[in-house]
Amino acid sequence: MEVFCKLDNLQRTGSFKERGARNALAQLPDDQKKRGVIAASAGNHAQALAYQGKLLGIPATVVMPQYAPLIKISNCRNLGANVVLHGHDFAEAKAHAHALAKEKGLAYIDGYDDPAIIAGQGTMGIEILDQVKDPDAVVVPVGGAGLLAGVSLVIKTLRPQTKVIAVEAENVASFSAAMKADKPTQITMQPTLADGLAIPQVGANAFAIAREHVDQVVTVNEDQIAIAILRLVELEKTVVEGAAATPLAAALFGKLPNLGGKRVVLLLCGGNIDPNILSRVIERGLVADGRLCRFTAVISDRPGGLAILSRQIASTGASIKQIVHDRAFATSDLSTVNVLCTVETRNHEHFAQLRAHLKTHGVETLEAGRGD
Repeated sequence: MEVFCKLDNLQRTGSFKERGARNALAQLPDDQKKRGVIAASAGNHAQALAYQGKLLGIPATVVMPQYAPLIKISNCRNLGANVVLHGHDFAEAKAHAHALAKEKGLAYIDGYDDPAIIAGQGTMGIEILDQVKDPDAVVVPVGGAGLLAGVSLVIKTLRPQTKVIAVEAENVASFSAAMKADKPTQITMQPTLADGLAIPQVGANAFAIAREHVDQVVTVNEDQIAIAILRLVELEKTVVEGAAATPLAAALFGKLPNLGGKRVVLLLCGGNIDPNILSRVIERGLVADGRLCRFTAVISDRPGGLAILSRQIASTGASIKQIVHDRAFATSDLSTVNVLCTVETRNHEHFAQLRAHLKTHGVETLEAGRGD
């Protein structure tokens, strides 16, 4: 493919959400602008509303679940929002936000289903067609479907022959569920790196628009998302969150076979990933890529046993990252010891070659963690 990346991870607050927030806030009546707005969000929508509210002089309150990351709470406060922590999950936070909206006369702005939000997200589609000549396909992450609805409507209106492909994390595939049921339907979610897509039910307005303009829906798994994040860090020198990595994951792992040789736009919709999570995701990506591997070797417990193992590993071009002795849970042979080895390799094939080499030199290897 000839790949183009739309870098909305470089927006001021790190995501495309500013587009919809700006549009929704700008359309409020003057008296409502004075009273202010409120929304429930644990992340990007909250930050976008806080920042754009500050620029427009509109008071913004964001209700965040008590588990919300400290960095996002701090960011919202630094951007000028009134932050209210309430509830153990998003549903409880949203219910409280609606109660506060009614009590204080605030306008509730839904993060993905408000028509003004959807229209604002669609500006990304306009920019894509301005910036990329005759794209064959646009690949869009989908969670609540607000971004997908706005972008797909623009693309199909201005250039109907361009394919619009939705990509979601298989652990939170709410759009696929809605397509199958022919209406928004609640799903049971599993943990995912693409937390920005973790919406249990797509928006009704968003779904009504998106379903008419999407050509294909594909899903990607957690390892594929992790590798996509790693690839973007290594090759593009850009940091994205899990949701934004899903389009590249779809391209990398054969989910888009009909787009070979085509001009394809990937929407990198956000970059707000916790640094601690990022380091773990990179390691997970290295593991999924076969570049960080672990195995247990059974070696002699006599002097020199570990040195022999180290030399054999080094001779294959692998690099030892960590070695841990395990005597308590080793085999019944007291003359041997289990050694848990973490090594850096080129790929899965290289790791297989390493284990084969050790076997030919009399070193038995087991799956990591096994003691028998």
